[in-house]
Amino acid sequence: MTEETRKKLDLERKPMPKQAVEVRCQNFQEVALGYTADLAMAEAKRCLNCKKPLCMLKCPVEIDIPGFIQCIAKGDFEHGAKILKSKNSLPSVCGRVCPQEEQCEGGCVLVKKGGEIAIGRLERFLGDWENAQTNKNLPDIPPSTGKKVAIVGGGPAGLTVAADLIKNGHEVTIFEALHKMGGVLVYGIPEFRLPKSIVEAEIDYLRKLGVKMIVDYVVGKTKTIDSLLQEYDAIFVGSGAGLPWFSEMPGNNLNGVYSANEYLTRINLMKGYLYPKSATPVKPHHKVAVIGGGNVAMDCARTALRLGADTTIIYRRSRQELPARLEEVENAEEEGVKFNFLTLPVLCLGDKNGWVKGLECIRMELGEPDASGRRRPVAVEGSNFFMEFDSVIHAIGNSPNPLIPATTPGLEIGRKGNIVADEATGRTSKERVWAGGDIVTGAATVILAMGAGRKAARSMHEYLTNPTHW
Repeated sequence: MTEETRKKLDLERKPMPKQAVEVRCQNFQEVALGYTADLAMAEAKRCLNCKKPLCMLKCPVEIDIPGFIQCIAKGDFEHGAKILKSKNSLPSVCGRVCPQEEQCEGGCVLVKKGGEIAIGRLERFLGDWENAQTNKNLPDIPPSTGKKVAIVGGGPAGLTVAADLIKNGHEVTIFEALHKMGGVLVYGIPEFRLPKSIVEAEIDYLRKLGVKMIVDYVVGKTKTIDSLLQEYDAIFVGSGAGLPWFSEMPGNNLNGVYSANEYLTRINLMKGYLYPKSATPVKPHHKVAVIGGGNVAMDCARTALRLGADTTIIYRRSRQELPARLEEVENAEEEGVKFNFLTLPVLCLGDKNGWVKGLECIRMELGEPDASGRRRPVAVEGSNFFMEFDSVIHAIGNSPNPLIPATTPGLEIGRKGNIVADEATGRTSKERVWAGGDIVTGAATVILAMGAGRKAARSMHEYLTNPTHW
């Protein structure tokens, strides 16, 4: 890069319009409003179109990032969408919820100058533009291979496998335990961060490609993996991490204590925030504590705030160690969520009727770094204190869904209850069974689950089209 080029660099990312704070706190509509066409083209023109695009190397689903960005810069949105969707069938989703700052944007050559390209926002723009078109361009599907694939779980990993395999001519059926497809996209992420109409539009795209989808079907109960193997040539398990964790303290059985899974599922999938228009009531709480510091904790806190509660996030480390995306932390702070850092709940206290009335907590201080690289929190002796709450939400993580591991003989299981699968291919110890996403890794990001799905689909296609296997 010449000195003249450096001087001409535009290091100012185009800001994305958002709902005003005082307005968005009162509704569940999407906070970030997205780029207009003019803003998207202006942002895309900042891209240097590098000869060695490091952004692509850090994308788990291998998107041609410079390719679609250059199309946006030229105003050729149709071709850009075609490039984008050749690798990612959920671009509007990924553009909203992926941690681009750690992945593609983190590889941008402009990072060192603080002016990285807003790749996620551009991906979102292109995905939304394509979804808005009446006549969508569907890829050509090759003749049927005659092979049938079953996918267990309609979340990000399963949807990615389905998209890749249907494009290779295989017959694909997704079995989803809940009454809607999408997995964590529909039950876990709030409407104000990911509108469900966006998820449905991208799932509908897969239906149009020919993917069959069966809901209310609990594999491991309705049928086992072994039963499905009698009907299908290969199976992918992407059943997620649906077993919530609770802090180890007395009082978690009190009324008003929730796991993040239960709380967000009631609100998002069951539309509790629309009650009484919806059939799912949600008890109104006045003072809510959310234990945890990740994106799920931010989602719970911002949801509780919109339902009228005075909301506090309790986190045992400092703000600097928060694992949540900076954007989500800043949104929560702007909206009025309180943060109580270096604090650890040790006891959940209840009233005579069995309802939670508050938390006994202890102050923490940071010691030496632990295995995660973050400084380990250490309790300050004698620093116990009480905080009054009428609801407590545990948002400290999840374990892999135990149903498939418990009902599938011959499937190697890790010590944390996860299915053991080859990282490069997704193959498990059981013949003709692949796995990927949170059921393998434990709770992680949407894009990492999709990346695992991409690898598994590639391996499954090679297996299904290799004559020596048949």
